[in-house]
Amino acid sequence: MYITHIDTACILLEIGDFKILTDPTLDNAGQLYYHGFGAFSRKTENPALPISALQDIDLVLLSHDQHKDNLDNKGRAFIDNFPHVLSTTAAARRMKNVTGLQRWETCLIDTPKVPGLRITATPARHRPAWIPEFVSGMVTGFVIEYDGQQNGVVYLSGDTVYFDGIAEVGKRFKVDTGIFNLGAVQFRYLSGFGKYTMDSSGLIRSAQVLQPNKIIPVHHSGWTHFKEQTSALQKVLQGNQLTRERTIFLSGGERTLI
Repeated sequence: MYITHIDTACILLEIGDFKILTDPTLDNAGQLYYHGFGAFSRKTENPALPISALQDIDLVLLSHDQHKDNLDNKGRAFIDNFPHVLSTTAAARRMKNVTGLQRWETCLIDTPKVPGLRITATPARHRPAWIPEFVSGMVTGFVIEYDGQQNGVVYLSGDTVYFDGIAEVGKRFKVDTGIFNLGAVQFRYLSGFGKYTMDSSGLIRSAQVLQPNKIIPVHHSGWTHFKEQTSALQKVLQGNQLTRERTIFLSGGERTLI
């Protein structure tokens, strides 16, 4: 399996010849976006690959459609008529080409490229505990399984803080590769220091309960609402034995064997 980090939580996963694209963010830097409920932020980094490099995509996994840092304008246009998109049930109501999965629902992908490919929707809480879900909206993570998979599943956290739903993932699955959305997202003028995604301490807690063999942080640079930047994240993860030994930081646009 190969992974290429493109932008924010947008990655290309290649399982043999089968290509999975996640959370398409493909706009260039500079634009100011509105995310709802008074939340604004600016994109500060360009995608590491052009859209022309994204050929023959087989499946899109979309953690949620309502925030521009997970589905921006060009990303939405890219998947607008794409027939194979899995996301939340809320996204399926808003987008005609999306199949929505309930929490813990599994979708079998019938493809000769990867026998027995299965995608399971996992819990995610994209908000501080005191904020109701309708403010940030419904979000999902994903587990990827397939026949012949060794050492465990691939887990994509989606936009989430650490909460008991992540421990439940660990009870149900042995995780080989965990791909975690970080950045410690905050809108301090709206909700103080309440976080909408994990920070480094949340990742460490997740790693302790999931015990993944490989930890891949994404979604930690490129937007003004990310409050824990990459250098600070790396410093904390280097100070913890578990994350120091298992974390892989990706270089943008570089196809990496995992």
